[in-house]
Amino acid sequence: MPLSNDKIKKTLLSIADAPLEFSVILSGKKSNRVNGLYKTDTREIILHSRNFSTDPTGENLLVYTAIHEYAHHLHCCARGGNLSAKAHTSEFWAIFHELLEKAEKKNIYHNVFANSPELEKLTVQIKKKFLEENGSLVKELGKQLLKATEICEKIGGRFEDYVDRVLRIPKLAAQMAIKMYQYDLSPSLGADNMRYLAGIRNEDDRSGAQKALLSGKSPDSVKTALKTRNVSALTQSEEDQKERLEKEKTRIERTIVTLKTRLKEVEESLKQIK
Repeated sequence: MPLSNDKIKKTLLSIADAPLEFSVILSGKKSNRVNGLYKTDTREIILHSRNFSTDPTGENLLVYTAIHEYAHHLHCCARGGNLSAKAHTSEFWAIFHELLEKAEKKNIYHNVFANSPELEKLTVQIKKKFLEENGSLVKELGKQLLKATEICEKIGGRFEDYVDRVLRIPKLAAQMAIKMYQYDLSPSLGADNMRYLAGIRNEDDRSGAQKALLSGKSPDSVKTALKTRNVSALTQSEEDQKERLEKEKTRIERTIVTLKTRLKEVEESLKQIK
């Protein structure tokens, strides 16, 4: 059954509710530039329907595009109805990836990457042979650089000078490699993610961010969660999050009762003073 404007909108709302009204428009056109776009001023999701085939693969790609543009709308809502010229920020990608995860759980969008044995085999090879081995090498480099600092100190030389003029590598890269070793970061994440983690000073934040990445969360989702101090929620199940929110609700309700009681006492005291 072909997807209609209303059906796509209902599908998007079933993934996540939107604070502001929006509309979905199937343009009936083909575009060589984009599959879809979001108009901030009119809050319209435009989907160039002739860019997609009518088979299940094409329909799945259309849903993917609709979710992408819906992420722009929700990002816009989160910013009070306005978006900057640079719309594809870490915050946007975090929203988009969360929507995709929810859509996959609801069987609205099908993860095509999980259905290709050929791609799965290649993915294992890339992760193991390149990402993990590269991460292990950089971590081992950090270990050797740490030894070099001790030797430089012993012979009266500056480690920074050794890095600059002997190894001829950026000082920041050397510092990050040492931290990767000292923090015992997981090489399976790859050197780039390890470098990001090495830059997180707070141990709890760093541990939570690594746990989230290892669980399969995207780097943008982790970075955004860390900014909002909510990185632990990324690795919680929906049941865990519900339990946490219910406990928080109970605490808030108790606080409100206590404050109301105190307010009444203050009001009574004020009456007596009058």
